Amino acid sequence: MSFSANLGFLWADRPLPEAIRAAKAAGFDAVECHWPYDVPTEAVTAALQETGLRMLGLNTRRGDVAGGENGLSALPGREEDARAAIDEAIAYAVTINTPNIHVMAGFTEGRDAHETFVENLRYACEKAAPYGITILIEPLNRYDAPGYFLTTTDQALAVIADVGTTNLKLMFDCYHVQLMEGDLTHRIEALLPSIGHIQFASVPDRGAPDNGEVNYAHIFSTIARLGYDAPLGAEYKPGGGTDATLSWMNDT
Repeated sequence: MSFSANLGFLWADRPLPEAIRAAKAAGFDAVECHWPYDVPTEAVTAALQETGLRMLGLNTRRGDVAGGENGLSALPGREEDARAAIDEAIAYAVTINTPNIHVMAGFTEGRDAHETFVENLRYACEKAAPYGITILIEPLNRYDAPGYFLTTTDQALAVIADVGTTNLKLMFDCYHVQLMEGDLTHRIEALLPSIGHIQFASVPDRGAPDNGEVNYAHIFSTIARLGYDAPLGAEYKPGGGTDATLSWMNDT
């Protein structure tokens, strides 16, 4: 297996370029992040080139975080802001050669929200296609993100079907899916054609994958058996120094 360090959580106490270098030193095969927009692209590109790592993905901005927002693209009436965030993410991703963008839905509900999300995702996919960028959507669990629009893989598949483009895929985060749906092995097997990226963390504490209720040795072997060979995203909260939590990498 190959692994990507999610720098939104791992080495989050370091500037992004330094976190990239730390991921390389720790033996990761790639990196990914949440919201890199305050860091100049030149600094990120230099660190990626120096280490030979690729930044696999980033998120669109959440919106007014202080006001409680967690994404914009499913919010009726916020289309202009949502599309500005999409444009910003694409521009940043193109500059640092990132192939995936997670478009965040936000806190909302209802049919109008679904239609708004679909239209904004069509916009994102159209804008991203010339650059070979895949748009990702990710169901979040109701414990960590109560009120988030997208909560299950079935809902995500319905959105993907309604958007109807080839460059929209599912971000399958094992942590979120286990909390909401369980049955990870069968879900990965069934959903693999729709999956654009896989992430993982222990359940229920979102720590390193060698703890908790999920047998990740089995999950990783299932993913390998299915022929999925892209780096898997380690998106867990280390609860302290990241380097002290990496023994799992030697066991896979």
